[in-house]
Amino acid sequence: MTADPTRLDPPVDGDERTLLLAYLDYHRATLRQKAGGLDAAQLAATLPPSEMTLGGMVKHLALVENNWFREVFLGEPMSEPWRSVDWDADWDWDWHSASDDTPEEIWALYEAMVADADGIIAAAGLDDLSAKRSRRTDRPFNLRWILLHMIEEYARHNGHADLIRESIDGTTGE
Repeated sequence: MTADPTRLDPPVDGDERTLLLAYLDYHRATLRQKAGGLDAAQLAATLPPSEMTLGGMVKHLALVENNWFREVFLGEPMSEPWRSVDWDADWDWDWHSASDDTPEEIWALYEAMVADADGIIAAAGLDDLSAKRSRRTDRPFNLRWILLHMIEEYARHNGHADLIRESIDGTTGE
């Protein structure tokens, strides 16, 4: 696996915002490293019994970026292609449709959603509250909570990515 030059270890000290953003960037770069450089067939490969694919994972995390920052935090409709999806027909459309996309399309979508999210993050404070409320508590989220949730989401899926990538070409690494 080729090392991603943007994948830098998070700093050992810094203010809260710096550390949160450094860890989010670290996990984004880890995903790029784990799923990068693969062709369409490799991005569509599964590790049974799971149907999870690296392409689906990248597309899913693009959706997660857009959902949490644009829809939940700002209260705006999600961007395309998410806005036009019939989610009732396929709740996991992001995962399932990735095999219809080229690697270039998957990565372009992912990078566009990350750039959009970064713009939203840059314009907000950690204590700023989301437009949408939690279904569990009926309270809004603050940006701090959303950033922590995104780090957790990436960490979990990066663990899946480790296993899938190793099954594809034997590549392992941190």
